[in-house]
Amino acid sequence: MVTLDVRPQLLDALSALRERVAAARFPLPLVGAPRARANRDELLAQLDDYLVPRLREPEAPLLAVVGGSTGAGKSTLVNSLVGRKVSEAGVLRPTTRTPVLVCHPEDHHWFSGMRVLPDLTRVWVPHQEPGDDLEGVVGREERLLRIETADTLPRGLALLDAPDIDSLVAENRILAAELITAADIWVLVTTAARYADAVPWHLLRTAKEHRATFITVLDRVPHQVVSEVSRQYGALLTKAGLGSVPRFTVPELPESACGGGLLPATAVALLRAWLTHQAQDPAAREAAVARTAHGVLDSLRSRLPELAGATAAQYAAALRLTAAVDAAYDGEYARVRSRLESGAVLAGDALKRWRSYPLDCTAGELLGALVESLGSLLLCAVTAADERVDEAWRREPASAATELTHRDPTLENAEHRIGMTVRRWRRVLEEYAEESVRDMDKSVAPEAEVVSALVATVLLGGRRAGAAGEELAERIGAQGALRLRDRGARLLSEYLDRALRTERERRIAPLDALGVHAEPQAELIAALSVLQKER
Repeated sequence: MVTLDVRPQLLDALSALRERVAAARFPLPLVGAPRARANRDELLAQLDDYLVPRLREPEAPLLAVVGGSTGAGKSTLVNSLVGRKVSEAGVLRPTTRTPVLVCHPEDHHWFSGMRVLPDLTRVWVPHQEPGDDLEGVVGREERLLRIETADTLPRGLALLDAPDIDSLVAENRILAAELITAADIWVLVTTAARYADAVPWHLLRTAKEHRATFITVLDRVPHQVVSEVSRQYGALLTKAGLGSVPRFTVPELPESACGGGLLPATAVALLRAWLTHQAQDPAAREAAVARTAHGVLDSLRSRLPELAGATAAQYAAALRLTAAVDAAYDGEYARVRSRLESGAVLAGDALKRWRSYPLDCTAGELLGALVESLGSLLLCAVTAADERVDEAWRREPASAATELTHRDPTLENAEHRIGMTVRRWRRVLEEYAEESVRDMDKSVAPEAEVVSALVATVLLGGRRAGAAGEELAERIGAQGALRLRDRGARLLSEYLDRALRTERERRIAPLDALGVHAEPQAELIAALSVLQKER
């Protein structure tokens, strides 16, 4: 018989794996992202609600979760197994809003804390009647778990009545699936009228895939067709490879009508005896717990690589999106450099000012016009780059995330940011000009403003600015002009890089904020490898 491995090394490896799973993110809307998120959440629920607490405290009572579709009679079945009404049952659906866990009074401490289902707020109201408004007691935003005790249940066994797995309320469906993954034993309930429906078979297939310990209850079977329905249901189970699964049949009785009463003890005697045996017979208990725990551990071999693959797909998509931004901005940067070399900044009003300098235009006016023209060139480059990014991202499904498609409100401030950058460049260039004339004879030294206007014209005017270079050399000497021109060129490159890098980072920031990285894929596989080694 397979036994439960509870070595500290295994628990450590499992905790490390759990952290890697929790860190996995799938924010980009790729085809497999919803499935990956659902798989991650389901796996976390199984680790947190069942596997880790079970391995840490193997002596804790067995938890049998009773699940199934709407109207299957789960609550009536739980009430009948307990021998009194602990869970609300009725014809109004969905009836089970707050899950109810029932255990022996001496086992209460195992479930009143956060050992299992830590995300559910415990409600311990000894005199609470089933159906009373617990939401009003605790708060509607909290997810609740009502704890009941009954000395009619054997020690070592707890029953949990879960919401309908096909509830019209989405929160109930999610909670039902979460509760089932917390079970040592799944009790899957269906009816004579619905045993061929998709929902119960989905649960059965899931239980088989997870290799969980589970049984099935065929409930509310009219006595006239008990043999025929039971035979047909058994044939379906055998065909699905589930012929060995323990199966119980509960007849339709007057007490079943409207879900209002308790079934006779004889109607659930076999089921109760089976559950009691699982809880109290050491060998049966060990087998049930080990089967479910090992089923979860074994399932990690396929589930972790699937998650790792999904994280890799996210990273690949993020790289494509980033590459589109890089290509657009790199292309525009090269275009800006080319236009600078051709003297494109010395155009329009700036060219008009240069042609009228110095008779009808001051050095300050010329410099101002050049700075404004440079800013316009950079703004046009940023606008063009963003348009190219938009076009490339429209072809990429991963860019459909709201954070990426929503236009960054700071884009309207690009003109302001670029304006600030070119004005800072002007101020530093003016400081360079002041340094170049500081040591000259004051009687022949030109004004620093004139020098800064001339060197700006040389740097931004291309071939059109030959006369500016000659005049600059005449005013501060050929060597001084060459040094100033070289310093100004390096300064211009620095500020061009800064301006376009700022706008690129602005465009890429929403993608960076999603936190899509390369590491999760390798970390998930490595964590699985360590766990497999410890097993």
